[in-house]
This record gives sequence, C-alpha cells and structure tokens, in this order.
Amino acid sequence: MRRRSVSLLGLAGLLALPLTVLPQAQAADGVVSTGKTVTASSVETSAFGAGLAVDGNTATRWASLEGVDPQWIRVDLGANHAISRVKLNWEDAYGKTYRIQTSADGSNWTDVYSTTAGDGATDDLAVSGSGRYVRMYGTGRGTAYGYSLWEFEVYGAPSGGGGGGGTAVPFGSHLKPYTAGMLKPSGSQAAIDQKVVDYYNRWKSAFVRQNCGNGWYQIISPDADHPYVAEAQGYGMVVTATMAGADPDAKKIFDGLVKWKIDHPSSVNPNLLAAEQDTACRSVNGGDGATDGDMDVAYGLLLADKQWGSAGTYNYKDLALKHIAAIKKDELNPTTKLLKLGDWSSSGDQYYWISRTSDWMVDHFRAFRTASGDTTWDAVRTAHQTQISRLQSTYASGTGLLPDFVVDTNTTPKPAPGQVLEDPNDGAYWWNACRTPWRIADDAVTSGDATSLAAARKLNSWIKTKTGGDPNKIAIGYKLNGTQISSGSEAAFFAPFAVAAMTDSGSQAWLDALWNKMLATPIDTSSYFSASIQLQVMITVSGNHWVP
Repeated sequence: MRRRSVSLLGLAGLLALPLTVLPQAQAADGVVSTGKTVTASSVETSAFGAGLAVDGNTATRWASLEGVDPQWIRVDLGANHAISRVKLNWEDAYGKTYRIQTSADGSNWTDVYSTTAGDGATDDLAVSGSGRYVRMYGTGRGTAYGYSLWEFEVYGAPSGGGGGGGTAVPFGSHLKPYTAGMLKPSGSQAAIDQKVVDYYNRWKSAFVRQNCGNGWYQIISPDADHPYVAEAQGYGMVVTATMAGADPDAKKIFDGLVKWKIDHPSSVNPNLLAAEQDTACRSVNGGDGATDGDMDVAYGLLLADKQWGSAGTYNYKDLALKHIAAIKKDELNPTTKLLKLGDWSSSGDQYYWISRTSDWMVDHFRAFRTASGDTTWDAVRTAHQTQISRLQSTYASGTGLLPDFVVDTNTTPKPAPGQVLEDPNDGAYWWNACRTPWRIADDAVTSGDATSLAAARKLNSWIKTKTGGDPNKIAIGYKLNGTQISSGSEAAFFAPFAVAAMTDSGSQAWLDALWNKMLATPIDTSSYFSASIQLQVMITVSGNHWVP
C-alpha cells in the first residue's frame, strides 16, 4: 500500500488440593491422551521428546532441561473433554510442586489439582474439569535435575464445545520449531507468549472493527489515506489465523475478513482484493489491487486452511490458490520474476519496472510453492533473494539496508533516484523498507536458508553497532549509507530489527533489549501500521510464526 510519509503464570496461591485416591465410579473413563499431539516447555535432548510421554510405552520418557523452573508438558486432546483422572508416572526426576491444569483454548488455564509435596513414583489423581488441553505445570523440582515422565495419562470423555475449535497449531503450542540456533528473549516461554497475547488483545481492541454490516470484519487504518486498506486486511488475516487458540473468536473474525475480501474484489482481477475503501466501505481510487495486501491475504488463507480445514463456510484452500494464481498473473513481472506494485501496473507504464522491497516476503513464496505445486514460485523466491543480496553488497555494503523502491528492474536494478511513487526518500530506508529486517528474517528463522540468514545478520550487525546496543537510538529512517533521516522512535522502525537479532548467537543481550523496548512501548492506537508490525514481530520473536 501507499504509505504516509510521515503472565508468566503466578506462582503464589497454589491450591491446597490433596492427593486423592481414584474413586471406583470414575474407572470407566478411558485414556484419551495416548498418541495425541503433545508439546513441552523444553526437552533435555532429542532422545527425550515430549511425545514419548504419551506413546503408551513405559520404557520411554520425556525429560525437561535440568535445573530450570518452571517447566511444563501439555497434551492436545483434539476436542473438548470432561477430565476425570490424570496419572503421572514419574521417572527419578519428579515434580515436588506442580499443578494439573485444563484449558479450552490453550491460553487460559484452570487449576484442577495442585501440590507442594509431590514425592515421585506414580501420582494417580482424581480431578474434575474440562478442556481440550491438559498440562502438568511444574514450579518446583524434587531433584537437582529436571522433570521427567515415563507416561502422562489423561482420562475422560468427549464433551463437545471448547474454545480450541479444531485449531491445528494453537498459539503457544510451538508445534513448528525454528531452525536450530535461533535466539528467543530471556525468560520462560509461558511468560513470553503471554506478553504477545496481551499485546494482541490491545491491538484487537484498537483496530478490529465490524462496520457497515454485511457480516464484515475489517482492520481500520487511521494513519493511511483511507480508513480501510488492503495491507491492513492482510495483516489482520495473518494475525488472526496465527492467534487461533489464544483468541476463541479468531475464526469468526477471520471469516469476517474473508467476506470483506470476497465482497471487495479488485477491478482488474476479481480474485484479488481492492486496495482502498472509504468510510462507507466502498472501494475507491479505481478499486484495483495492491501487491503487499494480496501477498498477506493469500498467506493468511493458507494458514486458515491448515488451522481449521476448508470444509466450513469458506473453502480457504480454494480461495488461496485462486489468489496465488492471480498474484502470479497480474502482480508479478513475468520477465524479471519480481513483484510489481499492484495489478494496475502493466507493460509500457512508468511503474512496470519498479518493485517495492517490503513486498519481498520470501517465506510467502515458499508457502505458495508448497500449496500450488507451481515451480514458478521457486524462481520468484530466487529472484528476490538474489536482488536482496545484490542491493546489500552494491548499494549498502556497510549497512545491509534496502531502499523503499527499486527501479530499472529490467536492466540493472538500483535504488530509486528520488521520488518515483510516494516520497523524496523512495530510494532510502524509509516507511516501506523499515519492514524488511522482519520480512527477511522471518524466512531465515523458519527455513534456515543461508541467503536469508546472511542478509538478516548483516542488518543486525550494523544496527547493533550503530546504536551501541541501545534500541532507543534506532532512528526513523536512514540513507543506505547509514545516515539518519529523522529523529524520534517508532515501532515500525525498531521492532523489525528484533527478528534479525534472533539469527545471531552473539546478540542475546541486544535481542532482550529490543524485546523490552517493545514491551515498554504503549500501543499507538492512531497507527495500525506500527502496531501491526510490532505485533507480528512479537509473534515471530516469541517462536509462534509458522509457514503453512
């Protein structure tokens, strides 16, 4: 889109529930956890994976990292269940202080048992609760080692309902781990995830709307040229599909955004989304499409297909494939294999050989290739990665910064010489390119691709040195040589560098500083742009971004 220039769970108050002998009347409930999806806060080594605690084999076990509290193991029963019994078959490394908790959505937890006097061996616990998820949450080890279970058995019966809603990758499940060696902020995973949920809830309150009726949901954009822009709707679709499991309304909101997409087709290609709408929810300025919004819409639809399947109100997979094909047809330059600015640009116009670097979403290209089976997306990914590397080495060798816009893509691509679309800083690291550290590093952390890693690390090395490790010194905009354009601090500029920091093993303190800077920055309810970028950065940094 065209831009303007401008908890950790409390450890106190544990329930004093005694260890209870299982009543005979409850013996009829069967084990419902065997073979189900299970995740854990950590594993000691790959030989002690979480799944070994629900494999029905008492000779295999899960073991957490040694000497660290808290730790947890969680089983996803797949649907809401009435839970009557939990059986913990401890190895020598047992929990002395721990809780059994249930959850409908994988985010909000209810204690159904608690003890501060666990003694190992086998704990056979009668409980009364319900939920799709059940976890053992340990806060005090019984030994100097970790927590280790031969078997974690949950007994109960399906009861229907539940906030999980069949979500395949609930937020906080970490079912899609990053490539080895990527950093995360210091602290417990549960606390980090909760900070993201807290920020998401504030973002949702500020920007998610149901205006104009018709079953629509929209992401409002008070800082854009129009109240609704495609870029914002794309952000909303990716975010809500990712936050499923933490927000029981995620699918409802997502479907309202899908209806908005369907009811506001591009005037050029009806399988794309019209870029701008007015206060009456009518498409304006020709009703054509914008590439950045369309890229995220397609990606969001692929996430939704993986999360909820495509047999409901909307066939997400079919809509995604049509959207991907439309991007290829009308928003991709067939000669250069670089993205165009929108479906409105055609051969012979002055914008045909211009591309916007913030649209270069490498992980999206990978997802499009997987979903469509079309090898064109391999060539598209390679073309964009090649230009990222070339632009860094040729025009920003000391910084790694990319320009907002690249011109002459048909000959020798180079930064815009001045204003070519939006601003005199079109050739600088400005309000579009500020997203590129996040977009590049999203691919680096999920794929481990050497080219993406190198590009992200170059950006990280420069900004960490430039600021002396102080995120408050990250300016608003830079020339490609690193000269500051404007003073001040803006989430759209400082947050994306946190994803790049994840790729460097020597940047733990720097990553922590960036994370803490984000946590300390109040959400700007006047800027969907900065708030949406920071939220998506927090999702990645917390380990919750995944590629469908």
